[in-house]
Amino acid sequence: VQLQASGGGSVQPGGSLRLSCTASGFPWDDYAIGWFRQAPGSERERVSCTNYDGTGTYYEDSVKGRFTMSRDNNKGTVYLQMNGLKPEDTAVYYCAAGLAAISTTYCPTHMEYWGKGTLVTVSS
Repeated sequence: VQLQASGGGSVQPGGSLRLSCTASGFPWDDYAIGWFRQAPGSERERVSCTNYDGTGTYYEDSVKGRFTMSRDNNKGTVYLQMNGLKPEDTAVYYCAAGLAAISTTYCPTHMEYWGKGTLVTVSS
């Protein structure tokens, strides 16, 4: 099983980045996918999650209206488009896969599979 997040980098406040998550070794199409992040010295937190079919997407309040999550099962890839980035978005971003049902108001912190993260730095 392998999950890999990519697309991180350094941007100025107000900038944009698009993260990608690819997976292999398990039935990708059957799993919900979540994006999580962990800033230095902080707990890991949810960012966004979506069901196996891309429905019921959840967004943490801190990213609503700025981040958009999508998935392309044909390509086996999930995206996180991040616009209007703020310094407080600085963190290592991880993608994870799980079997729980996602809704617009619910995204579990427990996921079955976790990938290596990608660093996002927002600084002027």
